[in-house]
Amino acid sequence: MLRALLLTLSVVAIARAELCKPDAQNAFKVRISIKTALGDNAYAWDANEEYLFKAMVAFAMRRYSSKSTTQISNVLLCNVTDRVSFWFVVTDSSKNVTTVPRSEVEAAIRMNWNRINSAFLLSDKTLQFLKITSTLSPPVEPSTPVWLIVFGVVLCLIVAGIIFLIVSGIQKHKKKNKESTERENLEEKVEVTLENGIPCEALDLKAGRINGVFAADDERFTSL
Repeated sequence: MLRALLLTLSVVAIARAELCKPDAQNAFKVRISIKTALGDNAYAWDANEEYLFKAMVAFAMRRYSSKSTTQISNVLLCNVTDRVSFWFVVTDSSKNVTTVPRSEVEAAIRMNWNRINSAFLLSDKTLQFLKITSTLSPPVEPSTPVWLIVFGVVLCLIVAGIIFLIVSGIQKHKKKNKESTERENLEEKVEVTLENGIPCEALDLKAGRINGVFAADDERFTSL
């Protein structure tokens, strides 16, 4: 009787060992970077952490399916490395020699990924279930409402436009006044007078003007 029991247990152990191995059917690889995530506060990965991981996977399976009877003993770990990485499978609680389909385990992990991360103080980047796409993190809502940001931008554009119009108007007004002043000065410099319909230079009222015809006649006569 004892031999039969031992034989049965050994067969079950061998069967379970065959279920959990790299690239086995329905097996998943996990990579954990505790040092990267926690730095000097990193903890050691030991049997207690492995037990917690099994418990979290069992919790995820039970939460995914309310009728599930998954136990911690149904989660098998193998090929654990120091770095830390390992493979795991979830066995069928009713048969215990077959594994739960990959799609169900993946759905349960995705549904409870944040809870698993929280248990180990890690994130999607430091606790990786390879070949399982992590769920998108909820969008971060800005502390300032979006409509207020848009309103502020529009208001700034309006104020900038008003300032631009005022400055450009002042510059145009100054330019116009300057052109008007220059035009008036130019007209004063080039002002001419008309004598008998012939344009002449402006007379110097103090010095007077000498008529060339009379000047020539004066030269022909000698002084007495």
